Amino acid sequence: MHPDNDKILEPISTELEALDLAKRHLMQYSYKEVSLWLTKQTGRYISDVGLKKRVDIERKRKKAARIKRKLAKRLEETLQEIQKLEEECIGAYSVRPEEARA
Repeated sequence: MHPDNDKILEPISTELEALDLAKRHLMQYSYKEVSLWLTKQTGRYISDVGLKKRVDIERKRKKAARIKRKLAKRLEETLQEIQKLEEECIGAYSVRPEEARA
């Protein structure tokens, strides 16, 4: 816990590193084997189902973030194209410098 605020949890770097390594082990070993290994490494119990849920949630969040970044980029490109078309269009609204002063 955070020393100033008991509602904030501080990350435990050794456990997070072990979890990252465990995710890489999942390519070769089963969730059950990896969860047992992770429990031995960290001293904190995690079931194979709990590990799978955690990995699935993280994958889902990363996928959603990737999609949102892609959509944001497409939106930015579209807005730039719209602005370009509006500026180049004949008869587009523009303010002349002498009208702006008046």
